[in-house]
Amino acid sequence: MSGALPQLTEQQEPLIAINGMAHVVLTVSDFRRARAFYARLLPACGMRPVFDGPTFAYFVGARTAIGIEPCDPAYQGERFVQRRVGLHHLCLRARSRDDVDRCAALLREMGAAIVRAPAEGTWAPGYYSVLFEDPDGIRLEVNFVPGAGLLADGVALDPRDGYAQGV
Repeated sequence: MSGALPQLTEQQEPLIAINGMAHVVLTVSDFRRARAFYARLLPACGMRPVFDGPTFAYFVGARTAIGIEPCDPAYQGERFVQRRVGLHHLCLRARSRDDVDRCAALLREMGAAIVRAPAEGTWAPGYYSVLFEDPDGIRLEVNFVPGAGLLADGVALDPRDGYAQGV
């Protein structure tokens, strides 16, 4: 990479005031199986199903939404590949470490593939997360970061636990 990323100073206002992530829609190879997975996981995370049709399901909560829909039939036999162009993983922010632990317990009960059990990470002070996969192998994470996290004065991202190693 050439040069540092541009930074806003304390006096600068952003050009566009983003208010969170509105939604993510995931394409899945087996809609019925994925719908069953997300219909159990997302309501436990406080996301309500607001639409459930034969080819689309949509869950809303905590100022975001997650939708699922079937992939194009030409790709039905494929699984998610994390290091391909596109999504690396999707992370939902929990309100406490206990929430992360409760999510991990639910995932174990569901028989989900847990990639990394709840553990502290180096990304930010107090970072605590569980990393898992949906039925297509799409990587998801539920994390908790206390306080201001990476926006606290003097705190910097430390990706040595993951991104730098391709986790």
